[in-house]
Formats: sequence, structure tokens, C-alpha cells
Amino acid sequence: MRHFSVLFVCMGNICRSPTAHGVFQHKIKALGLSHTVTVDSAGTHDYHPGSAPDKRAQAHAAKRGYDLSGQRARKIGAKDFGKFDLILVMDYDNLELVQKKCPPECQHKVRLLTEFCVVLQSDVVPDPYYGGPNGFDHVLDLVEDACEGLMRHVKEQIQ
Repeated sequence: MRHFSVLFVCMGNICRSPTAHGVFQHKIKALGLSHTVTVDSAGTHDYHPGSAPDKRAQAHAAKRGYDLSGQRARKIGAKDFGKFDLILVMDYDNLELVQKKCPPECQHKVRLLTEFCVVLQSDVVPDPYYGGPNGFDHVLDLVEDACEGLMRHVKEQIQ
């Protein structure tokens, strides 16, 4: 089996990308692929370096069985572009920022997470930070759906 790595990216790396990281990591572990698939997350901005995910994101994720508590926020770095096979961003603003930093030979790795949605239709995973609790559930709905499609893609890549 070939090794595969995925990096999830949002703005501050405390809500959306840690949620995607936690959901996908959970799926990888459940399938016994933890030694084959590497998962991480980062932000386009260095707003919360070293911070745990937002408590609301953690609480909503925990209700669905996902543990985000071990993650810590970090900013995407130059080495990430060579290290990861896929760099999945949450929205168009972050897509543009990541594409500007990304070397030309790695541009093909940068995509929107929602491209992998199987059931739900959404161009982006909206930022729940300044909204109410429903926003965190909506993020989880989109992320869980996209991670289903992503899992199918990754399984094809590692065969």
C-alpha cells in the first residue's frame, strides 16, 4: 500500500480545519489505515498558534464521537506543499491564499474540501466562528459528507 497524506486548511486552524482533521482521522483509524494515511490541519493566518480548537467546535464534534482535543493550531508553511498529497481548503478566500503561496509544481494538490461531497451541495465550508451553534453542526454535516467522498478517493490512491 502506498502512503498518502492530507492537509486541511482554514483561516485560523481552530474551527473548520480541525473539525475536518478530526473527522477524517476518525475514519482512517476506524478502517485501520492510520499507518498508511497521514492527516493534519493548518491555517492561512497565524491568529492562534499553539491553541486547541475552539471549544464550540470541540463540543459539537464530541457529540458525534470525534475528539479534537489533541490538535494545536499552526500556520501552513512552505514545507507543507511538498509534504502533503492533498491540501484541502474550506473556502475561496483561503483557496486563493494557499494558491498564492503554493509552488507551481504543487498547485494540483490544492482543492476545495467540498469537491468531495457525496450528498450535500455546497461550494464551501462556511466559517462558524461568529455565528451560532447551528453553524458548527452545519460544518460537521458538510465535513462528514466530504470525508466520505475523500475516503473513497484516498482508498483508490493507496491501492
